[in-house]
Amino acid sequence: MNSIYKNPTAPIEARVQDLLSRMTLQEKLGQMTQIERSVATPSVLKHLCIGSLMSVGGSGPREMAPTSEWAEMVDNLQKAALESRLGIPILYGIDAVHGNNNVYGATIFPHNVGLGATRDAELAERIGVATALEVRASGIHYTFAPCVAVCRDPRWGRCYESFGEETEIVRNMTSIVSGLQGQQPEGHLKGYPFVAGRNNVVACAKHFVGDGGTDKGLNEGNAILSYDDLERIHMAPYLDCISQGVCTVMASYSSWNGMPLHASHFLLTQVLKEKLGFKGFVISDSEGLDRLSHPYGSNYRQSVLFAISAGVDMVMVPFRYQLFLDDLTYLVQSGKIPIARIDDAVERILRVKFAAGLFEYPLSDKSLLPTVGCELHRKLAREAVRKSSVLLKNGKDPKKPFLPLNRNAKKILVAGTHVDDLGYQCGGWTATWDGKGGRITIGTTILDAIKETIGGNTEVIYEQYPSAHTLASQDFSFAIVAVGEAPYAEFGGDSQELPIHFNGVEIINLVANMFPTLAILISGRPLALEPRILDKLEALVAAWLPGSEGGGITDVIFGDYEFHGKLPMTWFKGVDQLPMNAVEKSYDPLFPIGFGLSSKGEVL
Repeated sequence: MNSIYKNPTAPIEARVQDLLSRMTLQEKLGQMTQIERSVATPSVLKHLCIGSLMSVGGSGPREMAPTSEWAEMVDNLQKAALESRLGIPILYGIDAVHGNNNVYGATIFPHNVGLGATRDAELAERIGVATALEVRASGIHYTFAPCVAVCRDPRWGRCYESFGEETEIVRNMTSIVSGLQGQQPEGHLKGYPFVAGRNNVVACAKHFVGDGGTDKGLNEGNAILSYDDLERIHMAPYLDCISQGVCTVMASYSSWNGMPLHASHFLLTQVLKEKLGFKGFVISDSEGLDRLSHPYGSNYRQSVLFAISAGVDMVMVPFRYQLFLDDLTYLVQSGKIPIARIDDAVERILRVKFAAGLFEYPLSDKSLLPTVGCELHRKLAREAVRKSSVLLKNGKDPKKPFLPLNRNAKKILVAGTHVDDLGYQCGGWTATWDGKGGRITIGTTILDAIKETIGGNTEVIYEQYPSAHTLASQDFSFAIVAVGEAPYAEFGGDSQELPIHFNGVEIINLVANMFPTLAILISGRPLALEPRILDKLEALVAAWLPGSEGGGITDVIFGDYEFHGKLPMTWFKGVDQLPMNAVEKSYDPLFPIGFGLSSKGEVL
């Protein structure tokens, strides 16, 4: 029998229909299942025809494994999948949300909130290109990125995953999709998935929809707003992603006016698939079906019914795959889920796999290994850091700017919890799900970069936690203090107070009382800043979560490059003002959205 689906020159839609016609129900349901790589035995992959694998945060070959070991691991899993009856390749997904951040030695770019401060769509696209190369080098085909949430409240624990609080900022930065997947040719059918080639990855626009607009900024909370506002504020970036051929869209854990997104047929099917014309597949968030609650109760089978019926095509199980498959099989065989809904889901999944070239090139390309953490990509990350850094204050007297700093000063103090900690610079979704401190990957801390930048006759004194006693006898020309937040992810970052962690305010206060001080904030969002502290500082820079290349910060504070960054979010005076957005008549920020200074003290 002629296998059209194996013919690389046949039209994708013909290949999809040919393969679908050959599949058993078990094989179809297997394609709708995404499981964690640690439970993916060769037997499971071969006999259940599992469609996709994933690495949950921090799951890999071993701690600090090089990229070559990742590629070998994925290839071995792929080879097992290819031994299934029809030889359908798996799609391996990972949270490469600011570079290939799970892999030791990869280039770690600034998190999205920092990229939003650049306002540079072309830069975002170049970062997508670099990230795709480093992901494909590890054998992986699919990244759960970008997050295109519009964050309306910095108390949200995923604030740093958003490009900003204004829809247009986020829309502008969706260009990263074209970097990850490649530029669509003219005439490509709107809404259909597109991947340019082996150097590109399948992207995922997330989390559909309204996750950045929940009440009080609660992660997985409830967005309370009209459909018109949902469409205007939160849905608009998805149109841009779809127009660039984004292959997948992830449903949000959150709810809209009390309806969980994973169970919303209106939003997932009637709006996303029918109105917006999205032809790729909808994927659940990890264990998203487990989170479906009132009014559906805790019955898992009911959750499967509601999610698949709503329009979820692929389900991140990731561990309870047998229960999911048993329940889904029952629901189809009992007629509660029509086979047409299953066929629609599998068509969409196969369409993406064919578009990504997985049937022709299922295994890794070893020639890409040298791109991981290469000098070119680190230079790009450093450029992103300096363009994202926002100068909020420069001198107590506007006519006497404090920056740029004198690199030939006699003696300088470098202090604070974040000045020599690569893990804190990178934040969450780095090496592990929620991130951690220390030398978790290869990169340059702010302290490393200062030492590389200063003149040969300048003495640098580093004190992580300085004390008045140790500083009293010192004569510093100036001080650089870097403080901020500990790493976190998702609900672990929800905060109603937004403090600077590790007694950062006390460190700033101590040092600024004694010496002219530049403070650098390393954070995923605006933090609470007391006016008295701000008044004491000579200069203040918001550096966000810059990633592995701390040299981008020294590039601007020592004057090798000018500041360009503008706030992607409003900087509040007090948390009691939140949520606060520029359209409100009562808008009274500490620094408004879009604010940023040049080193000359001019408002950008």
